Amino acid sequence: MSTFSSIIAGFGGQGSLLMGKIMAYSGMLEGKEVSWCPSYGPEMRGGTANVNVIISEEGIGSPVITKDADCVVALNQPSLDKFAPVVRAGGALVINADLCHMNNVQVADGVKVYEIPANKIAADAFGGFKLANLVMLGAVVYATHAVKVDGMDDTFAHVFEGGKAKFIPNNKKAFELGYKYAEENCK
Repeated sequence: MSTFSSIIAGFGGQGSLLMGKIMAYSGMLEGKEVSWCPSYGPEMRGGTANVNVIISEEGIGSPVITKDADCVVALNQPSLDKFAPVVRAGGALVINADLCHMNNVQVADGVKVYEIPANKIAADAFGGFKLANLVMLGAVVYATHAVKVDGMDDTFAHVFEGGKAKFIPNNKKAFELGYKYAEENCK
C-alpha cells in the first residue's frame, strides 16, 4: 500500500490523538511521509476529538480526509455514526465494541468491521479503561498493516521518552492484547 489514510475519533480524553501520534511516528520511523492533523472541541476532555493520519511512500497533498479513508477507528458511538460513512469500499472499520454498536450504521460494500471490546480488555488487564486506546491501536495495526509491528518498540521509545518511559511496559502490553484479540477473533 503506497498511501494509508485513517480517521481516529472519540471523546476527548479517550486517547484518539495519542493513537494517531503513535501511528504517524511509526510511519515516520519506517522512512515514510506522514501527516497528523488533529481536530478537537474546546472542551477537550469529554468533547469530541479526532485525528486524520496519513502514511505514504510519496508526498502527501492534503492532511485532511473527507472520504475514502482506508480505516476509521471509532472509540464511541457519536464518532462511529459520524465517520463510518467515510470508510472506502473494502476498507476497515475498527470500533470499541464496549461503547459502539453497528445498529443502523451504514458502511460501503466490503468494509471489514473489527469489533474490539477494548474497555473490557483494558479493565481485565489493568483494572481500568485508561489503556483502551492502546488496545484499539493493536487491533488497528493488525487490521490494516499500515505500520510494522516489529517497529513498535522504537516508536514507543520515541513517543514515551524521558519521564514518560515508565508507561512503555503497560502501553506495549495493551497494544499486544489488542493485536492478539483482533488476530484471534476478527478473521
